[in-house]
Amino acid sequence: MNKYLGLDLGVKTLGIAYSDSLGFVHGLETFRFDRNQYIVARKHVFELLDKMMINDVVIGLPLHLSGEQSEMSQNCLRFKEDLLKERPTLNIEMMDERLSSVTANKNISERGMNHQQRKDNVDRIAACIILDTYLRMKGF
Repeated sequence: MNKYLGLDLGVKTLGIAYSDSLGFVHGLETFRFDRNQYIVARKHVFELLDKMMINDVVIGLPLHLSGEQSEMSQNCLRFKEDLLKERPTLNIEMMDERLSSVTANKNISERGMNHQQRKDNVDRIAACIILDTYLRMKGF
């Protein structure tokens, strides 16, 4: 099975997860960058892809509950396009992430994490949920 990188993009953070060759999903990190400085986040993604020898990426697409796109959806789609402009050989899929943050927060609450731990981990856990959901939908 191919390895995948899962991303949960925010305006100042990038939650990152990856799947191994067996399909198990692991949280990697929450990468922080200055507000809307997506070029810094893209550079970090390319470094990880090269280091981990991954060519398949899943990016969470934040939609409104109605299914309509949000302003952040547009940012995520631009992020995808910018990644592809620089590296057209990437395979990038968008994954509906409407409930990933809710699930991540529930997961964190069940673990008894305090406010700072929640803040430090929610994006990484959301990236895990996005990637795991994608892999399950694809039958992996």
